[in-house]
Amino acid sequence: MSYKKSYQIYIIGVGGQGTIKTATIIGEAAMAQGLNVVMSEVHGMAQRGGTVVTELKIGDSLSPLNEKYSADLLLAFEPSELLRATSIIGKDTNIIASCSSIIPFTVSLGISKYPDINQIIERLSKKVDNLHFIDAEKIAIEAGNIIAANIVILGAALATSKFPLKKENIIESMKQNLPIKSIDMNIKALEMGSKEYLKVSK
Repeated sequence: MSYKKSYQIYIIGVGGQGTIKTATIIGEAAMAQGLNVVMSEVHGMAQRGGTVVTELKIGDSLSPLNEKYSADLLLAFEPSELLRATSIIGKDTNIIASCSSIIPFTVSLGISKYPDINQIIERLSKKVDNLHFIDAEKIAIEAGNIIAANIVILGAALATSKFPLKKENIIESMKQNLPIKSIDMNIKALEMGSKEYLKVSK
């Protein structure tokens, strides 16, 4: 599949959502397909609950970091985290986000306020043409385990028109990076995520 000099992916979530694991699956699938890939990761302040960002470039690039407004694909495992990624969102960025919120402890303690998701949608809809929210947790539960929500999002990414990796390479990479007993369930989650994206993107 043809794409510009590099296909740029930005993945953001909170600790424990499988952000880095998803990036690893994508990166190893790209290498198996004979494509160059560079990746960087940024951990939040806590293993669980802190923001986790992973950036990848597939193609000809030395730096994994996305330039301003340049991401081709943005995967958000938690909707409010989109607000942290606005600097890399361009008009052509394809955004796939989970609609399931994870309330930070600071909100629970009354120290901060959780943003209004409808306002996030309204704000981003003015900036991009492709903004898709899916109920990744619900789909993951239907597939067999809520922990597969990240794979549901990955399946949605796989269904986008410009995603440069083949399904068979993604699945093989999943087999190399996920517990063997969970593979069938995760493949189901991947396929359900792809179907959901095709439905909501019509």
